[in-house]
Amino acid sequence: MPKVNKSVKAASKAVAKLRKDKPVLHAIRGGKSAPAKPSPGKPAIKRAAKPIPLKPVPAAADDVPVIALNLEPAKLSPAMAAYFKKCQDKLGFIPNVLVAYSFDMAKLENFVAMYNDLMLGDSGLSKLEREMIAVVVSSQNRCYYCLAAHGAGVRRYSGNPLLGEHLVMNYRVARLNKRQRAMLDFAAKLTASPWSVEEGDRERLRRVGFTDRDIWDISVVASFFNMTNRVASATDMRPNAVYHGQAR
Repeated sequence: MPKVNKSVKAASKAVAKLRKDKPVLHAIRGGKSAPAKPSPGKPAIKRAAKPIPLKPVPAAADDVPVIALNLEPAKLSPAMAAYFKKCQDKLGFIPNVLVAYSFDMAKLENFVAMYNDLMLGDSGLSKLEREMIAVVVSSQNRCYYCLAAHGAGVRRYSGNPLLGEHLVMNYRVARLNKRQRAMLDFAAKLTASPWSVEEGDRERLRRVGFTDRDIWDISVVASFFNMTNRVASATDMRPNAVYHGQAR
């Protein structure tokens, strides 16, 4: 047999000693050491899982500030003081959009008057249809404030939380009738490419039963929310947290 070099023998002994002294490493599964396998003939010991403590989730607080601009609130006029009280009594809160406008009474009063006329006044459009337009326009513009506030409005008027979610995300996946789909297609087109609206678009609304007065109302509601979306985005206007949980 060939002679083994003494240095090779020494190296082999050193490696053997290292392996003997080296601690055993366990495989890692899911970030934790794998449990040791039980010895043959010995039953495995099961450890009871520790209960996970449940902590109450606090109610979400409103985002602050309401807007990113430092505008000093003005003293409310008697009419607006009464209107704020009415909101508090009926809704349980003052919508942040009103707080945002409260630095200028003329602007606040004009905003409230136009909003109430368009969204609550007499119209061939139902209140639900007007809220649907508000949400679809706001979805096109990705307006956080109006999607939160008017998504809640759609859920409330329709009694259908799923419809509110569909309109916020993509109205085309919603189960809409022909009248609603034509109305929302028009509102979306008026928002995304107003220069492309033509007589054929108005005629499609007439074919599903809208009068010319209704077409005016669809147009002005869509246009109003295009304006409010831009103001809300420009000022980083934040919705009241209560909207997120309404009519779910």
